[in-house]
Amino acid sequence: MATPLSPRTPPDSRPATTARAAPVNAFTVDVEDYFHVAALASAVSRESWATRECRVERNTDRLLALLESQRIRGTFFVLGWVAERYPALVRRIAAGGHEIACHGYSHQLIYHQTREEFREETARAKDLLEEAIGAPVLGYRAASFSVIRSSLWALDTLIDLGFRYDSSIFPIRHDRYGIPDASPDPGRVAAPSGRTLVEFPMASATFLGVKVPICGGGYFRIFPYWLTRAGLRQINGRRRAFPFYLHPWEIDPQQPRVPVGALSRFRHYTNLHRCEQRLARLLGEFPFAPMRDVLRERGLLELDAPVAAVGNGSPGQSCSIADAHSIP
Repeated sequence: MATPLSPRTPPDSRPATTARAAPVNAFTVDVEDYFHVAALASAVSRESWATRECRVERNTDRLLALLESQRIRGTFFVLGWVAERYPALVRRIAAGGHEIACHGYSHQLIYHQTREEFREETARAKDLLEEAIGAPVLGYRAASFSVIRSSLWALDTLIDLGFRYDSSIFPIRHDRYGIPDASPDPGRVAAPSGRTLVEFPMASATFLGVKVPICGGGYFRIFPYWLTRAGLRQINGRRRAFPFYLHPWEIDPQQPRVPVGALSRFRHYTNLHRCEQRLARLLGEFPFAPMRDVLRERGLLELDAPVAAVGNGSPGQSCSIADAHSIP
């Protein structure tokens, strides 16, 4: 029986082949602005959002241009607040061949919301995205990976709202998120009701017996690039795909500075000036595709219609998962 911590579906039940291509990984972007971030919430009220300089559109366009230059297609988890104000941005992302997925509406931590608030906000965000692109939205990622043990009830809400997969569980220890003993492999996990949902958990590597989160965001900026690359190669070397994530504000060193405590300052502002260059390097060293395509190839997600893909499967290019037949 599937549990919230153990996938029902094994990572790869197919016979091994003598020569297998490198796993294709899921490239993802959490589309939010700098003032939406949980690390700055103590100094930025929700009521002030509408009065602040919005930089999400220009920064997302920069990411789209970088991805296009390397022929990468990915999954963009778009905040409903952003979609409501910039529906043309959502359409541009989709027109570029990227998958549109949901990041909730107001970037609130799930375990700080009631079940009714979470359902209402998530349904609102999903409706906004589907109206913008005229197609179903299959995937969801919680603000700050806030599906934890006490908020696993959210999986039932996602099932009720028609989502096909989630990417919110982080198998690490952190002061704000994490289920440390959750499985690192994609698979079907059980919601409290007993129903199941596909989960693509965030990834970590192991160095000297220590589990290290290595798959993007602040970890990508704060850790030296060689450590990130070594960790991601370790994951791929075990025939596993990883999900990589980034935010548009992370390539924007000119964003307004918000006065917050030392820890939040460190998490949010460290190495913003290096992030875009590092990302370009990463895109040239690992193969990526949208998350829905990686899950589809693993036999975890069935789509009603084929998804167009670009590229030939070599590192630095988005690839048809049919071409990347050896993904575990």
